[in-house]
Amino acid sequence: MKSALAYIETHKDRFLNELIDLLKIPSISADPKFKPEIVQTANQVKAALSAAGCDHVAIHQTPGNPIVYGEKILGPDYPTILVYGHYDVQPPDPIGLWDSPPFEPVIKSTELHPEGAIFARGACDDKGQMYMHVKALEYMTATNQLPCNVKFMIEGEEEVGSKNLTDFVLANKEKLANDIILISDTGMIANDIPSITTGLRGLSYVEVEVTGPNRDLHSGLYGGAVANPINILTKMIASLHDQQNHITIPGFYDDVEELSSIERAEMAKAPFDIHAYRKALNIEEVFGEHGYTTNERNAIRPTLDVNGIWGGYTGEGAKTVIASKAYAKISMRLVPNQNWHTISDLFAAHFKSIAPKGVTVGVTIHHGGQGYVTPTNHIGYQAASNAYQTTFGTKPVPQRSGGSIPIVSLFESALGQKTILMGFGLDSDAIHSPNEHFGLWNYFKGIETIPQFYHEFVALHRQSRKDN
Repeated sequence: MKSALAYIETHKDRFLNELIDLLKIPSISADPKFKPEIVQTANQVKAALSAAGCDHVAIHQTPGNPIVYGEKILGPDYPTILVYGHYDVQPPDPIGLWDSPPFEPVIKSTELHPEGAIFARGACDDKGQMYMHVKALEYMTATNQLPCNVKFMIEGEEEVGSKNLTDFVLANKEKLANDIILISDTGMIANDIPSITTGLRGLSYVEVEVTGPNRDLHSGLYGGAVANPINILTKMIASLHDQQNHITIPGFYDDVEELSSIERAEMAKAPFDIHAYRKALNIEEVFGEHGYTTNERNAIRPTLDVNGIWGGYTGEGAKTVIASKAYAKISMRLVPNQNWHTISDLFAAHFKSIAPKGVTVGVTIHHGGQGYVTPTNHIGYQAASNAYQTTFGTKPVPQRSGGSIPIVSLFESALGQKTILMGFGLDSDAIHSPNEHFGLWNYFKGIETIPQFYHEFVALHRQSRKDN
């Protein structure tokens, strides 16, 4: 396959402006008031897929947000690549910590992105990375280099647990039939150290509610006499880890996959500068489970973190109350073999069991998903590795990610194919945080690399069929 560099250079301003237009739309799936913007974004993605060369594009309505499906079919004798992405984004809060408005994209140079990065919510997760695939298709169709069938499934609920994607996938197995699934919703180590994600952690996401008295109480008249739900909640949460930062929920580690010393040694070969890591986060020291390195803690070990906690009075000035209720949102990242339904139930039972008699506890299980691993000897991984070597000039490093994409395990169970995770963002791109951004170099490098993957996969797929 010819290099896409010349085509990218000719059209780079348009490629960038199209992405900027997409980033301007606040397609926030967590807040129902943004439903019109969700619909607007779906329509824009549909139009982009049509313009890129898809022969058939449709918006499929769900009980939640619409799914955009598109395809370019050359014929039944060609291999098929299914591309997944999402057009919804995280809420931008806290707005005050953004250097520029989250839905008014700006391009600025940074230390890691001297050629410029686009700052906006969704720039990296996942509008920018999803749109690389649209533009890669445009290049291949415009230059008559598409070597296979391609299907797109772009959803609008990934940031809220892909609530309706399961039903869509199960109802459309034939439509979605493929030979490999391709996703760009992860990252890589550095621009000069490309990497391919081979594993994802699973997820269990819960919300807890602690209720004490039947109303807010005066803290002077009632303090010390009744259980304070906020005090109780913080104590209960603190008890979920021991002094070794080991999670204390009974049965939590029963199914945890323990990597061998050989596997851990291979992981340790990935370049990692602990001093640069601490500097980037402005922290004096790292923190986590005893006996594991930083990269092991955030990739191959399960974790439990409070994502939000609230209750009582949080406005300006003072209001001396004992709140009737206190709340927290908690996520648990899981490793392969841990079942998120089992873990959610274990959490709920344990959390209720440690509550003192002065309060009642409710646990709501929101969503979750299983962990996932793609072996490096799979032809899809080998194709991706070859593609990176062509465009980056160096062999990529396989690495497991601490993040979760719950639908990846669903894809394998429902569609019977592995997923290749070709991410082009960096850890410093601040996804889910204020000032999220995506390097222009990374955006265009993705558009350059994806067509090479198509070419490499088709070649290896055909060879594999010959050999078998």
